[in-house]
Amino acid sequence: MAKKEEEPKKIIVDEDWKHEAQRDKEVLAAKEAEEKQEAPEGEGPRRGGPLPEGNLAALISMLTTQSLFALGFLQVKGEEEREPDLDLARYNIELLTSLEEKTKGNLTAEEQQLLKNTLSELRMGYVSVVNQAAGAQ
Repeated sequence: MAKKEEEPKKIIVDEDWKHEAQRDKEVLAAKEAEEKQEAPEGEGPRRGGPLPEGNLAALISMLTTQSLFALGFLQVKGEEEREPDLDLARYNIELLTSLEEKTKGNLTAEEQQLLKNTLSELRMGYVSVVNQAAGAQ
């Protein structure tokens, strides 16, 4: 039997994956550069994602949350319970009242109802906390 002459082994390298990986890398770098341009100076990309739309409902919600914290109805998990800050609660309620007065006639029915209901609930909560504080003395 004659030995076949051994042909040198050929190594076939698929270069396509390298080009695809490089293209993906460039796309990610471009996206990162775009996010850095959109972020304010000194800040990286937003960690929590995009912020919700800034509208009246969001403003009412923000002031309501501050009032509820001040009244002691909301607590930060892991922190000691704090005494209600009636001055801060009253201030936030007054801001919402001012907002209601200044926007009268310019709100949608839903916005007007939201503001009215929110103020009603906060005022009742404020009176409740004041009465509890007076009863405890």
